[in-house]
Amino acid sequence: MPKDKNILLIAYHFPPIRVSSGLQRTLSLAKYLKENSWLPSVLSISPSAYEAVSQDQLKDIPDYVEVVRAKGWNTEKLFSKLGGYPSFLALPDRWISWLFGGVIAGRKVIKQKQISVIWSTFPIATAHFIGLVLNRLSGVTWVADFRDSMVEDDYPVDEKQRKVYLWLEKKVIARATKVVFTTEGARQMYIERYPDIDPERFAVIPNGYDEEAFKKAEQLVSKDKPKSRVLRLTHSGIIYPTERDPTALFDALSELKKGGQINADTLQIILRASVHDHLFEPMLKSREIQDIVKLEPSVGYAEALAEMLESDALLLFQASNCNHQIPAKLYEYFRARKPIFALTDKRGNTAEALRMAGISTIVELNDKSEIKQGLIQLMEQVGEGSAPVASSSIAEQYSRRSLAKTYSKILDSVYNSA
Repeated sequence: MPKDKNILLIAYHFPPIRVSSGLQRTLSLAKYLKENSWLPSVLSISPSAYEAVSQDQLKDIPDYVEVVRAKGWNTEKLFSKLGGYPSFLALPDRWISWLFGGVIAGRKVIKQKQISVIWSTFPIATAHFIGLVLNRLSGVTWVADFRDSMVEDDYPVDEKQRKVYLWLEKKVIARATKVVFTTEGARQMYIERYPDIDPERFAVIPNGYDEEAFKKAEQLVSKDKPKSRVLRLTHSGIIYPTERDPTALFDALSELKKGGQINADTLQIILRASVHDHLFEPMLKSREIQDIVKLEPSVGYAEALAEMLESDALLLFQASNCNHQIPAKLYEYFRARKPIFALTDKRGNTAEALRMAGISTIVELNDKSEIKQGLIQLMEQVGEGSAPVASSSIAEQYSRRSLAKTYSKILDSVYNSA
């Protein structure tokens, strides 16, 4: 057997943080890279910086993975009692305090473990900042996992933060040996944005699902649950008010209910852990559909997957300003082998991935009439058992174990070229 090569994974999102899917990419690499001759260590932030924690995925971290926690704070939360704080304490983000401890801890790990490759992951920009500094100080090869784009035409909204993001992005692109995205749309965006950079530096590794997690979730699913005449449609995870705006869906549901086409006895929509319940609750009440749409709190990861498996169909939101992105939960939806009702731009990467999986139940996010028609059609198809679902062969392409193998080939290439 070849000797394992050592890699340092720098990620803000890592157990015990409680999020729906943001930590799964890093966790899966920590779990499966060793099968491909890479031995990972993880550098993350102290758990006290997290808004919410859960112990349920700590047990998924292999014993051989050392997790180093560097002190850091959410500066907004820390200084909120003082009525505000200087803007530089939130640049590039609210976790900039993690930079100092992260660099010190990272240098120690690099030396002790003889790290061959540094890997850092967005969407917390400070993680890339730590990767940049460690790369400069150590000279160790660096892979920057962007996932999605770091800067958009309208993001970040704050001008100071946008300037810092642009500065950091340029530094990362210039220094990293490989830059990885989750969609081809994002990769093409960066090829156009940085025409002087060799396009081969930019790679795509999609998000995926963890088969082991689904096996655990299947044990939580009731085998003797009686068939209900109520169609249960579930969305699991954050619903961003702009990027995943549910307004048109709520309007469509209100009109369908008033027209007698749906009611709480025929349709239940579960919005699990939306994060923005305080915005959506008055919207539901004003449309008198709070009996149909239920805002439910966060649950453990296994419970969330079990809920997907028990649902009749799964709901997906993605606005046109995110056409080069694909929600990570889509691949979990594929594995759940359930019908998907997708509210998204038909020209985007999300719609393309759905069509490639044989899913045709796609409507425009902001088109109330199309949503009404599509929802009634979905309900009829589910009732008849004819609603399209992703095949097992399509789903298996996005197994995180398989994707870790693909990722290891990128790591091998940068290691061998160093």
